[in-house]
Amino acid sequence: MEQVPSYYPVDYQKIIEGSKAEGGELIISSGTAKENWAPVFRDFQKKYPWVKSILAKESGVEIYQQLLSQMATNSVQSDMLVVSSTQGWSEFAAHEGALAEYRSPELEKLPEFAELLPNVYAMSMDPMGMVYNTSLITEDLTSLGDLADYARTHPGELDGKVVVRSADTEFGFTVAKAWTEDNPKNPRAWSTFEQLLPLSNAETSSGTQIEKILSGEYSAGFLISSAVGYSQEQKSAGLVKFVLPKDGTLLLGRGVGIMNKAPHPNTARLFVDFLLSEEGQRAVAEGGLTAYRDGISGTQGLRTYQDLVKEIGADSIVIVPFEATPDAELDRFRGRFEELMKR
Repeated sequence: MEQVPSYYPVDYQKIIEGSKAEGGELIISSGTAKENWAPVFRDFQKKYPWVKSILAKESGVEIYQQLLSQMATNSVQSDMLVVSSTQGWSEFAAHEGALAEYRSPELEKLPEFAELLPNVYAMSMDPMGMVYNTSLITEDLTSLGDLADYARTHPGELDGKVVVRSADTEFGFTVAKAWTEDNPKNPRAWSTFEQLLPLSNAETSSGTQIEKILSGEYSAGFLISSAVGYSQEQKSAGLVKFVLPKDGTLLLGRGVGIMNKAPHPNTARLFVDFLLSEEGQRAVAEGGLTAYRDGISGTQGLRTYQDLVKEIGADSIVIVPFEATPDAELDRFRGRFEELMKR
């Protein structure tokens, strides 16, 4: 019999035995990169060796409708959804019967923000930062305000040389709105955007942003995911710097939920509990994402929420709320964003 923590339900073995009968497979719809998943899958399969196959299918904005259509026809192909979209998650979770109800026994060991929505848990809490090319900007920048000040004192130098995520994408809208309108500790947030957006071009992924900063096409970019920011800073040997902005470092939860009518529901439950456990969070951090469970902070090479608090202070951290934005408000925000980009 497999060993589980003493705080797990007495009948947890039923989930384990149920998983053994599901054919050794787990299918995940995810926007998470292979290198982020690698240590998680390795350690999960070491713990549950009968799970021989884990398929992480890349998903786009169409995944929500695809899953709902599959549920309507009893043909669900994914066990889990793992994405960092507050708007998409909120709308999807609001559909009756979209998510399987499951309360992880690990929740009592985690901070309150671990449950992003009912039946949606945070795999990681990843910071959004600023990246700049140190051969093009030689001053030390610690905030988006610093970047705006640099542009003001070096007129013309950054025109068209700043990159941001497009607000037309779910991720771009999520981080831009959170930084400007869910950032109460920075009343100057919109004025900073008003200075930076007219200098900026939009891209659709953090990976593309950093590649073009590395090449020198852009000098700097902001609201870039640490999932690629940390690793690219390390690989660049100092050419790019990834900064946690002191005027607001967003923490965006990477939501995990089990699909209703999932083909391998018990294995999915085991996987959720593993992700939230101490060993799972250690693997999450090893993969380059930001773990948040107490007990693994200070481990060399691993990034955790606790380390962020020590580095920039709790007052600089803004946890992005998981809530849907009404269409009218979404259109208003995107219109204002695009108007500033065209100046």
